[in-house]
Amino acid sequence: MRPSQLLAAVVAMSSVTHAMNVKHAFDNINGLTDVKNVLMGRQDNNNNNNNDNASDAPASTQPAKTSAADKPTETGGNNNDNNDNNNNNDDNKSSGTAKETASGTQKPSGSKTTGKGSKSTSFDARLPAGGLTMVTPNALAGTQFYKVGDWVTFAWNYTSLSVTPSAIDVLASCTANQATYTIAVNISAKQTEVLWDTKHTPDGQAPFLTENYKLLIYDSDLSATAAPRPGYLGAFTGFTFGMYLPQEYISLKDGYTCPNCNGALSLSEKKTLAAMLLTTGTTIGSMLYFTYQFGVW
Repeated sequence: MRPSQLLAAVVAMSSVTHAMNVKHAFDNINGLTDVKNVLMGRQDNNNNNNNDNASDAPASTQPAKTSAADKPTETGGNNNDNNDNNNNNDDNKSSGTAKETASGTQKPSGSKTTGKGSKSTSFDARLPAGGLTMVTPNALAGTQFYKVGDWVTFAWNYTSLSVTPSAIDVLASCTANQATYTIAVNISAKQTEVLWDTKHTPDGQAPFLTENYKLLIYDSDLSATAAPRPGYLGAFTGFTFGMYLPQEYISLKDGYTCPNCNGALSLSEKKTLAAMLLTTGTTIGSMLYFTYQFGVW
């Protein structure tokens, strides 16, 4: 760069630096005061804008503190609370006294309690009712038939029994004549075996039939049709046996006839025999026809 160009650049920079301080230069000239305000108005209004922004900010939302003099005066509040507490204490005392009297810890003089507790005990409804299983005859002995006039033995064991009854009844029932036969009545429940004399029967008892009978064992304090309850003995009717009447011996030569025997064929037997004869006749006829057609004979 030439020296003349360097000098021109220095002069230009000096002019720019002097122009940056024009604010102070205008202060000394009264006639140019308005011009200074126009030229420098942006810088002079910065403080005002800041003040305006501060004034536009939202006011604080904190509540004003209340002085002690502005607080309402509480008159009689503590006294009412104390009265309420005293009333509550009195109520608690009276309720406690009533409870103690009801529970029997404090009884008035001369009073007596005559009530008695219930002997019945409740068990969980999910528990089964008490029952029994036969020992004599056992479950594998099959169907039993007893002759009227002989001694019959029944024995059993209790199952699912939480409360043992004081006494039980043992009966036999027959649906053919709607009669009930007494085996044992009001015997101890600890006795799990009975002997039944079918020859000597009580007066007024219905005569035996050659039929099926059902053993019936239940609590003496209840009926035979009472609903079963968990833990208590329910009516047992799960054993069926047969009984038959003895008859005098009659030999065949003396004209014995079987009451259930008959020499005639039954209807089903007749139909079966007819079907067999028809099938046999058809087969034989077909064979003779075909052999004749083929010249066998």
